[in-house]
Amino acid sequence: MKITPLQDWIAARMGKHGHRLSRADIERRQLLGLRETVRRASAKSPFYSIHLGELSEADIHSLDDLHRFPFTTAHDLRRNPHSFLCVSQGNISRVVTLGTSGTSGEPKRVFFTSEDLESTIDFFRQGMSILAKRGDRVLILLPGERPGSVGDLLREALRRIGAEGIVHGPVNDVPGTLKRMAREHIGVLVGVPAQVLSLARQSDGKSAPRSILLSTDHVPAAIVEALRHIWNCEVFTHYGMTEMGYGGGVECGAHRGYHMREADLCFEIVHPETGRPEPDGVMGEVVFTTLTRVGMPLIRYRTGDLGRFLPDACPCGTVLKTMDRIEGRIDGRVPIAGGSALTIAELDEALFPMDDLLDFEASISRGGNRDRLRIELCLRDAGNRCARDRALDALRTVPAIRSAELRGDLLVTLALRACVLPATGSTAKRTLVDNRNPERVL
Repeated sequence: MKITPLQDWIAARMGKHGHRLSRADIERRQLLGLRETVRRASAKSPFYSIHLGELSEADIHSLDDLHRFPFTTAHDLRRNPHSFLCVSQGNISRVVTLGTSGTSGEPKRVFFTSEDLESTIDFFRQGMSILAKRGDRVLILLPGERPGSVGDLLREALRRIGAEGIVHGPVNDVPGTLKRMAREHIGVLVGVPAQVLSLARQSDGKSAPRSILLSTDHVPAAIVEALRHIWNCEVFTHYGMTEMGYGGGVECGAHRGYHMREADLCFEIVHPETGRPEPDGVMGEVVFTTLTRVGMPLIRYRTGDLGRFLPDACPCGTVLKTMDRIEGRIDGRVPIAGGSALTIAELDEALFPMDDLLDFEASISRGGNRDRLRIELCLRDAGNRCARDRALDALRTVPAIRSAELRGDLLVTLALRACVLPATGSTAKRTLVDNRNPERVL
């Protein structure tokens, strides 16, 4: 099995050959990056000059010393994003505004210089070389109409490896997208998990890409397996968020987890409540610090994602760390009457194995003396009489649903539709909506 190309990339940036790179080399590079990030942020960012207090780069003697520094949160970004800047606004090439999940609150804004965007392009170039090759035509089902947007950066990264990136945007016309895939002889797809699945299940196995990269949302194992079965293709997953500079980690051919962008980012796993570091193999909150960010460095940024580092070496042989697939959001557990809780990830794994399901929406409300879980299913054939029973059987494999129903605390209702749900056409994360509290969308 071929070692991840990210190792050669990181080694080259350190002036080494990939096969000679060691874990100690990476950690020395990260230590230098941490010190420089803290130095610049303390001196040039109004937020960090106050937030870090008496702490400075002189307090970082090892990577473990980072645990002494305070966390940065999404609330901090919403409150005053401009206070994070370490350059003048004239040096900013791209500003991304991220809306809140509730009905109120200020949006987050993330700023990038041209140097920051170049780092992302370089990471994408290496990451995409795992699944695309020179001469490939790659359909990008992500926003790319604006310079510096994720699709635009991905297109430039593909150009540098000799592939053609075609920015399509999110899927809002499945038949039209399938026709384009056939007409343009698409070999690789990049897109949102549920949208790509909808394409596959309405393609009748035709226009199959050779490989797929799923990104921007939680990737259910059920979707990965369905895509492999329908199109007989290789499916890779990517982990990232805008605050990371879009790219955080990507799978290698072992498909065992993400190899991380360790030249630009230092990752930690901490206990969600205590904030204390967790050892490899233990689930916790993903936290990262930027190491090379010019415009808007972030120190110990809490992502709200649940993940863990795998303790064993990857079969590809890399010295890079491997993060297991993200399990979901810390605040993604919706309580149900009687003491149990439910997540959108559990619903994904239960329902997506249904071979005629294209997508679904889920919400919880309160009626009488019990909670009501409403699932709206988007099916290829809503008239299938067996679909309702199969969906109910699938939902009852979720322990929280089964136990709440048995206690009489939960009523499950289903609505079947033979049309595309509103979520298609957007890269917004799929959510479990808690209508008992309009502010809570998870």
